[in-house]
Amino acid sequence: MNRNPVGWFEIYVQDMHRAQKFYETVLGVELMKLEPPDSEIEMLAFPMDMKAGGASGALARMEGCPSGGMGTLVYFSCEDCAHEASRVTAAGGKICKPKLAIGQYGFIALVSDTEGNMIGLHSMQ
Repeated sequence: MNRNPVGWFEIYVQDMHRAQKFYETVLGVELMKLEPPDSEIEMLAFPMDMKAGGASGALARMEGCPSGGMGTLVYFSCEDCAHEASRVTAAGGKICKPKLAIGQYGFIALVSDTEGNMIGLHSMQ
């Protein structure tokens, strides 16, 4: 394999408007509506550049797919994860683990969004 193993992610939510506000506030990005492959799913995509490295993904809402699972943890790249983490509580989320050094791999912070999903924030500073 000549690429990173993750090519796409979806974060399942119950309240799309509330989740959109959380992610746009914390990450300082604008999510865009995706035309879903099927009318039963609603999706808002994170900014993406198909020529850039790394994976992009979307918030997804679909009947029968609950939010709040802990099977997979998605990490968002940041300049300084403490900066994004500082916006979590005001956006309606919770800090699970404040900025923590992970040696030569930089720093992480773990937070929960408004839908009960835990996400990671990663930075090198």
